[in-house]
Amino acid sequence: MSLYLLGAMVVVSIVLVVYALWPRPDQEGETIKRRMTGRKAQAQAQVRAVRQKAAESVAKRVMKTVAPIAIRPVMKQDAEEMSKLRMRLATAGYHGENAPTTFLASKTVVAICFGVAAAGFAWAKGYPLPTAVGVIMIGAGVGFLAPDLWLKSGISKRMEQIRHGLPDTLDMLVISVESGLGLDAAFQRVGEEMRSVHPVLAEELQLVTLEAQMGIPRAEALTNLATRTGLDEVRSLVAIINQAERFGTSIARALRNQSDALRVKRRQAAEERAQKTTVKLMAPLILFIFPAILVVLAGPAALKMIETLSNTPGLL
Repeated sequence: MSLYLLGAMVVVSIVLVVYALWPRPDQEGETIKRRMTGRKAQAQAQVRAVRQKAAESVAKRVMKTVAPIAIRPVMKQDAEEMSKLRMRLATAGYHGENAPTTFLASKTVVAICFGVAAAGFAWAKGYPLPTAVGVIMIGAGVGFLAPDLWLKSGISKRMEQIRHGLPDTLDMLVISVESGLGLDAAFQRVGEEMRSVHPVLAEELQLVTLEAQMGIPRAEALTNLATRTGLDEVRSLVAIINQAERFGTSIARALRNQSDALRVKRRQAAEERAQKTTVKLMAPLILFIFPAILVVLAGPAALKMIETLSNTPGLL
């Protein structure tokens, strides 16, 4: 059987499965009636909501069908490893219950896709069987590791966003606490106010508020915050808040001092990156700019010397 025919059959099968699971548009008549009555904006909003819900429903159905099969080759048997994976996903911002299952299933799916693509590449190039097997294994390995690299990149990006918004958030906490709000109410208020500026950190603060409302002690909720974010700055902030509550000192003063320290640290990090710029520019300068300058400056002189030497054989 030809590889093209096999690939076409796989694509057609996937399309048929998605089409079978796709919900039928049963609200078109009601949408037309609402538009005829003049409620166009409301009808459009409801249509968008229905489409979004339908897309989520299809994605959930497909994932519910594919995940149990795809997760078997990479299922972690150790509960500690699953807990570490769940914590990494939480650090990247994925707090859902099915996040570990989806991530592990994606490793198998992406590995298969990359393996099929590598097989098509090897067949198109006409590689012999041992070379083709090696190419397929390399492609499958790259696809298997791709979700881990994506997760690592997401964790780094989220940590940087939290680190960037922490000083401003602490200033808001200081203002809220000094205005008379309790610490729990201050977390809730700051989480609402900073949602448009620093949405990642605002989400974490809202999770702390939800945990406190569920009856979890504040110290444990703050410890969970430090564990989810994985930042040393957040760990030190949590330690300072817990010590201030334990010894009865001013929380507002402790938060202000921590905010000033974080702001100085952020400025020093920016200065460090600026100082590293000159060192990082050496490689492109040497590889790309200096040769062009050398050609422009020394090129005419070199051509003139070659012409002179070729016209005067006695000099040679």
